[in-house]
Amino acid sequence: MLTVDPKNTKTADLHQYLLGAVSPRPIAFASTISEDGTPNLAPYSFFNCFSSNPPIVIFSSNRRVRNNTTKDTLANVEANKEVVINVVSHSIVQQMAVASIEYPSDVSEFDKAGLTPLAAEKVKPFRVAESPVQMECIVREIIPLAETPGAGNLIVCEVVLMHIHEAVLDQEGKIDPQRIDLMGRMGRAFYCRASGDAVHKIFQPVTQLGIGADQLPQAIRNSHILSGNDIGQLAALEQLPNEADIAAARSSDAVKRLAESMSGETLLEHIHRSAKQKIKEGDVAGALALLSAFA
Repeated sequence: MLTVDPKNTKTADLHQYLLGAVSPRPIAFASTISEDGTPNLAPYSFFNCFSSNPPIVIFSSNRRVRNNTTKDTLANVEANKEVVINVVSHSIVQQMAVASIEYPSDVSEFDKAGLTPLAAEKVKPFRVAESPVQMECIVREIIPLAETPGAGNLIVCEVVLMHIHEAVLDQEGKIDPQRIDLMGRMGRAFYCRASGDAVHKIFQPVTQLGIGADQLPQAIRNSHILSGNDIGQLAALEQLPNEADIAAARSSDAVKRLAESMSGETLLEHIHRSAKQKIKEGDVAGALALLSAFA
């Protein structure tokens, strides 16, 4: 395993290790305005939501690694304490990339990227009309982490108004991940698209106590056939199978045929594969009963 000591690693290399490991990251397409009224638009992937009440989002405008300079966005929020954070859908990701080019401060990235500035209601910076969600924010605090190359400046923003395109809402009025079709940033030049087969549900009630992996027999925990995700689903069950369930699993026709045709390690492998298939089909309790019958 590669071990990276930040104190003995070039900042540029450490930067890429961090971005490759902490990913995908949501993208804040930050719209600001300079003191002379020039609109600025820039993407930041050091970004997330940190509170619902009050509604707080934070992004970081890092000092450039190559020359330790700061960006126009930081200068603008220091001067005006306002920003609009627009989300980036797949339909505008290439335009977002153009806006990341370091144009002179008197040039509007809206113009260069071909995006439409839309007047905000509570702050001065413009919204991106093409973005499916636009958050008007006031800047509550700017926290510089250091003055060295690559150091972040955390921009703590309070959302004072949100605008959501109806086209991305489902029938219940919730944001549909397939319709909003967001993009995430990874390391180097890699991005990912948060839609299609990449999106799936994991419904884990946090108030229902699962049995936990520590309650599973060792033969199940150490299985080379079951994956960590399989073990996780077994561990989330609220109770272990009872003797009747285990006996029923052991005496099923399919298991009897397996037991008659093979034994030892070969039989256990087939049992674990059968259990894995049950988990895939959603019969997690049945899978645990089968596994317990041969544990």
